[in-house]
Amino acid sequence: MRFPTIHLVSKLPNWILRIRESSSNGKWEEVLSHYHEMKKAGIQLTDPSVFPSILKACSNLSFRGGKSIHGSLVKQGFELFTSIGNSTMDFYMKCGDLGSALAVFNCMRSRDSVSWNIMIYGHLHQGALKEGLLWFMNARVDGFEPNTSTLVLVIRACHSLRAKLEGLQVHGYIFRSGFLAIPSVQNSLLSLYADADMESARKMFDEMCEKDVISWSVIIGGYVQNEEAQVGLQVFREMVSEVGIEPDGITMVSLLKACASLGELSTGRMVHGLVISRGFGFEVYLGNSLIDMYSKCYDAESAFKAFNEMCQRNNVTWNSILSGFILNKKHLEAVSLFYLMGKEGIEADEVTLVNILQTFKFFVQPFQCKSVHCVIIRRGYESNELVLNSLMDAYAKCNFVELAWELFDAMEKRDVISWSTMIAGFTYCGKPDEAIAVFQEMAHAQEKLNVVTIINLLEACSASAELRRSMWAHGISIRRGLEAEVAVGTAIIEMYSKCGAIEDSRKAFEQIPEKNIFSWSAMIAAYGMNGFAHEALALLAEMKKHGVKPNAVTALSVLSACSHGGLIEEGLCFFNSMVQDHGVEPGLEHYSCMVDMLGRAGQLDSAMDLIKKMPGGLEAGASVWGALLSACRSHGNSKLGVGAVSRVLELEPLNSSGYLLASSMYASGGSWVDAARMRRLVKERGVRVVAGYSLVHVNNKACRFLAGDKSSPKIHSIVDQLHGCMKIDESLQVIEC
Repeated sequence: MRFPTIHLVSKLPNWILRIRESSSNGKWEEVLSHYHEMKKAGIQLTDPSVFPSILKACSNLSFRGGKSIHGSLVKQGFELFTSIGNSTMDFYMKCGDLGSALAVFNCMRSRDSVSWNIMIYGHLHQGALKEGLLWFMNARVDGFEPNTSTLVLVIRACHSLRAKLEGLQVHGYIFRSGFLAIPSVQNSLLSLYADADMESARKMFDEMCEKDVISWSVIIGGYVQNEEAQVGLQVFREMVSEVGIEPDGITMVSLLKACASLGELSTGRMVHGLVISRGFGFEVYLGNSLIDMYSKCYDAESAFKAFNEMCQRNNVTWNSILSGFILNKKHLEAVSLFYLMGKEGIEADEVTLVNILQTFKFFVQPFQCKSVHCVIIRRGYESNELVLNSLMDAYAKCNFVELAWELFDAMEKRDVISWSTMIAGFTYCGKPDEAIAVFQEMAHAQEKLNVVTIINLLEACSASAELRRSMWAHGISIRRGLEAEVAVGTAIIEMYSKCGAIEDSRKAFEQIPEKNIFSWSAMIAAYGMNGFAHEALALLAEMKKHGVKPNAVTALSVLSACSHGGLIEEGLCFFNSMVQDHGVEPGLEHYSCMVDMLGRAGQLDSAMDLIKKMPGGLEAGASVWGALLSACRSHGNSKLGVGAVSRVLELEPLNSSGYLLASSMYASGGSWVDAARMRRLVKERGVRVVAGYSLVHVNNKACRFLAGDKSSPKIHSIVDQLHGCMKIDESLQVIEC
């Protein structure tokens, strides 16, 4: 009986050799197979140096088996060996059992730097970044020496947590410990600084003796991320022409982002050529970046071409081209692409649904929005705040604000975007009182306001046209310290102008510390809206003196001011000089404004000639023909108006204003049959008639009255109050209010 035992023991070195050989080749199943065969043969493994290989195999294949081996090690007393304790900790860490790893660490009598490295690296690798950093700080007190991999992860943890102070401490430790010469450590530190402090990043970059492609990519990406894309492109030129380092895929991504940020389509095309020539064309992430670049440079055709040329696509690819179509206002193409995704078996994710909601919102398709809502519920995306906020916005823009409110009211957690979306939704649907009530509820909930919230509040007050309420909103922006923001200041200008308080608009304009083209344009529009055409032109001249170049919006504001002020000659002069003096190419909206201006002045033939002379790239839209039709009605020119009617109804068959203008024009000319036909078409085509309304201010409150609505209980009392504030000046024989 003794002979077989001796025989088996003599084979022990062979078993150990096989285990080690299989382990070195990464054949983990063979490692465990050899170990189990030994156990079946009754051989007791007494060499502790073999167990690390077995535990490593278990970390790849069997958590349960590893726990069993841990038990065997404890029974044999091998847990006292530091190497065994380290291997056991490493096993638990790689299996994601941080608690068991910590228990092993605490039971170890003797720990070395490897022990600390495993605990730090394990926590960081498993995503427990704060705990990993804390372990690193504790380990330093114990005098451990980290390895390079651990240091790189520690730096990345500081980066992810935006822990600037801890990052500086780690940098100091690395400098004192002599790790700074290691390229991977240097590049990780460079990435840490490039995320938030480009000045320090550049200083470190310049001090680096050896820079590899990663170093250059990090500094280029840092400049692009910190909105210094032009500098990033310059650094790339230095990298290629002066140093001669070949760019990699990450460099290309940063370059494409820079081109997208700057709108540099020609440079983007050059980078695209570089991507192809360097053989990076088959990388999915680069294809996605190309789609994004072309989309943001407003070249949707090239974006779609890049999409079609991709051999492999992922969800990011589909979402990128979908976003690109929406950004470039190609909503029909976006819808077609969305349905193509379904045919290709690509499952829509949260980003896809947010994108397609933008399109359904554009086409005002509430029932399609409801379909997306059903998908959101089925997929369990109801907890995603971005998705819910987008759905609320879509419902509101489709005039289903009640559904938006139901979503908002049911939300367990609301962020500032949710509140702002709901305020904007009520304002858009003509419910400023409800919008302001939501804002007050938000303030009561002590939710932090941002610029968008304040702008939405100001727009709600604009819609209500109540001066007192507008002044209250202005006061809130001042108390919150947001009135200096140019976007807020511009919204205040527009708000006061819609209340007729042009002097307050001018004061708000003067209080904006750094005016941009939008604030100047808003003030010009405010003067025009309130009948101060000469002041609008004077402000345009003042704007030019300040070196601000008019854009298309400014031009529209100037033309509108001339139209409402009856300054025909000045308006024509400005329109004719738009391209030469200001570099602004007239668009459809500018032609609409000119037709309206000439029509108001009774120059209908001149207005028609202008339409005929529109450049080939522009085709008169509903707004142009609508302006002509309105002028024909006002001046009783039914002959010219008939042609305008057919064009308006063809271009906008579901817009009630065209039918009502046509009916009014025919009625004024005594063509009662045609007038009745227009109103009959409204009913037959199911056109929703939007009634006009008036706002009457009584006791500092704006009262709204719809045309033809006699149901309001306030009407008689308000009419009495209006009569009470009127007096007749018999000498002038006019009525004054």
